[in-house]
Amino acid sequence: MNNAEIVLFSPQIPQNTGNIGRLCVNTETRLHLIKPLGFSLDEKYIKRAGMDYWQYLKLEIHDNWKAFANNKDRNSLYFFSTKTEKVFWDCDFSNLIKQNKKIYLIFGSETFGLTEKLYNDFKDRLYKIPMYGNHCRSYNLSNSAAIVLFEYLRRTY
Repeated sequence: MNNAEIVLFSPQIPQNTGNIGRLCVNTETRLHLIKPLGFSLDEKYIKRAGMDYWQYLKLEIHDNWKAFANNKDRNSLYFFSTKTEKVFWDCDFSNLIKQNKKIYLIFGSETFGLTEKLYNDFKDRLYKIPMYGNHCRSYNLSNSAAIVLFEYLRRTY
């Protein structure tokens, strides 16, 4: 069973969110969007990237971080960023998987990442996807979400 859920903190690019929405539909993964959003969910770009799957998306929209994080177990939150040294394959999901608990895979905004407060409050929960090239700052958000989600699914399949 897939207990992972993807969380996008203030996403700015509708095509990325649409692609992640399609990923979520095809993996039966809930998608959480934390405002402010850099686009309207009515935009044709979201629907185009999500294609005809968007209607099947399990989507929750939260007004802010506090509204999302309320009553969530800190140990169920996994943050992904370029601003850390721990790599994503070192995430230990095993206890949560055994207990059949939710796991939240959290990705920051394409333009600014996460807030300084989140970086500070959850520095022990930050992971990165290694990059070997020197020409880019980061991976595309939708690629990052797919990489991390499929690592989780690989472990639970």
